[in-house]
Amino acid sequence: MSAPVLDKTPDPARLGPRDVLNLGAHGMRTRPMRAVLSALGIGIGIAAMVAVLAIPASGAKALQDQLAALGTNLLTAGPGKTMFGGDATLPDSAVPMAKRIAPVTAASATGTTGGSVRRTDKIDKDETSGLGVYAATPDLLDVIGGAVRDGQFLRDATRDYPVVVLGSVAAARLGIDHIDPAKPPQVYIDGKWFTVGGILGPTPLAPEIERSVLVGWDAAKRLLDFEGHPTTVYVRAKDSQVENVRSVLAQTMNPEAPNEVEVRRPSEALEAQKLTENTYSALFLGLGGVALLVGGVGVANTMVISVLERRREIGLRRALGATKRQVRGQFLAESVLLSGLGGIAGVLVGVLVTSGYALSQGWPAVLPVGALLGGVGISALVGAVAGAYPAMRAARLPPTQALA
Repeated sequence: MSAPVLDKTPDPARLGPRDVLNLGAHGMRTRPMRAVLSALGIGIGIAAMVAVLAIPASGAKALQDQLAALGTNLLTAGPGKTMFGGDATLPDSAVPMAKRIAPVTAASATGTTGGSVRRTDKIDKDETSGLGVYAATPDLLDVIGGAVRDGQFLRDATRDYPVVVLGSVAAARLGIDHIDPAKPPQVYIDGKWFTVGGILGPTPLAPEIERSVLVGWDAAKRLLDFEGHPTTVYVRAKDSQVENVRSVLAQTMNPEAPNEVEVRRPSEALEAQKLTENTYSALFLGLGGVALLVGGVGVANTMVISVLERRREIGLRRALGATKRQVRGQFLAESVLLSGLGGIAGVLVGVLVTSGYALSQGWPAVLPVGALLGGVGISALVGAVAGAYPAMRAARLPPTQALA
């Protein structure tokens, strides 16, 4: 009996996912330095994108925590312009009038004295270091949510004496970093010596206080010819009634000319500042995208060179029965692996950069899961796009030509 005749050639064996990955990794193992350099561009782009997304998120979280601690219910009111364009003034009764508004829980004020402060009387009187001298009352610190870093704040016992409290920036510019109770430092204001009783910490909701030298209200009247008009009124209101208080504050403080009162909410200024930072972050995100594009071009170039160098390998595989699809899958897998590993390395670098920067700023490190997973996914996608043409070119290569 004669043997059966095969009427067709056997179907080529299918490659499983594991086989495709092994083939894809083969080219990377044989040329490790080229693989590292090619993945470097992808890694830099992904690291930049992760850091640009994560650092603003960390800053936003820090801002939210800061506002939650300080409160978003602080309003400030100051004099605007008169109808003739001149500088308006707030009435002396502005603070007690503001306290009459039912949802208002506390109010205080500062007043410009016009004095200039110097470290000693040997410094030119026009050298102010950008600092202002303001009259203040003992309840100011509680209203603005500030804290004393060293020493004590203004008290009723010292309100009529030449005692001052320095904002954090003012203390640095005057070269005073601590208070020695046995021999407290002094500053020179308009021909008179004042004893420094305290140094404040940062006041984010009232940054003008950081650059100020605060004198007791009565002492400012007696020693610095202060007229008693408040310059800035700070008002705390119930959280649910802040906007309602804001709408009536000007009319209540100055019923005769409410249009000459400017009312602001400091927390909105902080949020606007964060929005500006996010605008710059979008710019850096675009630069990260450019780096990623350059990295993708580098991967594509590497894969094209790899196809040219491995022509004999491709021809041999085709001669042994590998299909075009299998050859195409091999080189596409290599490209995706190359970019994917670069993306993973870039994500790790981005996490380290974000964590380090957040730690240096005292922020909580926020790492958006979408940015981390998206970084790896985008790198793999870039690898697929970059390797598509080289893979198709390898698959179209005839075995006889490849082996020639």
